[in-house]
Amino acid sequence: MWYVIQVRTGTEEEIQRQCETIIDKSILEKSFIPKYEQERKYQGKWHTELKVLFPGYVFLVSDEKEKLFFELKRIMGLTKLLGTGETIVPLTNEEVNFLLRLGGEEQTVEMSEGIIENDRVVVTSGPLKGNEGLIRKIDRHKRKAWLEIEMFGRTVEMQVGLEIVAKR
Repeated sequence: MWYVIQVRTGTEEEIQRQCETIIDKSILEKSFIPKYEQERKYQGKWHTELKVLFPGYVFLVSDEKEKLFFELKRIMGLTKLLGTGETIVPLTNEEVNFLLRLGGEEQTVEMSEGIIENDRVVVTSGPLKGNEGLIRKIDRHKRKAWLEIEMFGRTVEMQVGLEIVAKR
């Protein structure tokens, strides 16, 4: 099962390192921070950078829900577990499958490419292909798209890399 913990934005890497170090390997299968590729232009060239897909969240994979809940009390800087009151609720199969489709095993959402046809975005390659309906806005200059998805029991906005190569 995949669980999500909320942390202060900017401390994701530190909390993930603590989880990997403190929590017993028999309880925590793995932890990760989903990322996305973004193109940024500086010094006259485009550079690919990795950015945190969900700032303020660290994902944990475990089959030991109760033990994991207990172990997480030892992590410094954890703000809260996503769930309902005292129980941690794992991500749904749909949410896990969506994240796997988008970011693969490495949980890195690669750049997508697309075109604009009659004021509609059509993604021609990359993880956004077939997910055009989730795109809420794009910034062609910054090569970014904002998606709106249902995750963690609410509507979440996320940014991913999208390069528009043509407009027809």
